[in-house]
Amino acid sequence: MPCAQTPNTSIPALLLAAGLGSRLRPLTETIPKCLVPIHGRPLLDIWLELLVRAHFGPIYVNTHHHARAVEHYLDTAPWKPHVCLSQEPVLLGTGATLLAHRRQLGNQPFFVAHADNLCRFDLTAFWLAHQQRPQGCILTMMTFVTDNPRQCGIVELDHRGVVTAFHEKQERPPGNIANGAVFFMEPEIFSVLASCKAEQPDISLDVLPECLGRIATWENAVYHRDIGTPQSYAQALKDYR
Repeated sequence: MPCAQTPNTSIPALLLAAGLGSRLRPLTETIPKCLVPIHGRPLLDIWLELLVRAHFGPIYVNTHHHARAVEHYLDTAPWKPHVCLSQEPVLLGTGATLLAHRRQLGNQPFFVAHADNLCRFDLTAFWLAHQQRPQGCILTMMTFVTDNPRQCGIVELDHRGVVTAFHEKQERPPGNIANGAVFFMEPEIFSVLASCKAEQPDISLDVLPECLGRIATWENAVYHRDIGTPQSYAQALKDYR
């Protein structure tokens, strides 16, 4: 799908939306996870409205699982002029997808989010926090306090709020401050990606551990939930109004 530059914007965004949603079956056997309905509204629609209303763009969305369904959704969505779809015939890791968009994202800060998260937050405040991040940090991670630390990537922070340790889905994690998988990143992240040993690097598993001491944080104290399981999806429908 052709992607036109959105007027009066300067912060591009990448929404990671290609996942199989295997934990959410049977729902994701017929629709992609990014289109799972939240009270009748596709999850992706919530993300796109947030970004377009804040004048972010262009917005890149990668697809794979039920890619045609995402195309059909965008055909009637008001956000279509702002969005560029990039289909992955073979599913890439999230880091590999990021690296594949290096040219489009350019030599400037950009926004990245796993579009299978349901969030409510102040995007302007998040962007301001990134602009005011501690010296030496090349990305700012959205964090949240989780009620299920074993199913999240738990972070340890220093006195500046910079990530010093990362524990991905461990049985006994040291805390409940979790990685929300929503970021502002500087273009220096591409140097980290290029040096990753994994063929298809994953942001959480391969990239973040290489950036310890250089990851600022911003807490989403409003609402954040990964809807990756039937239980978390059901809870999100109760919570989110």
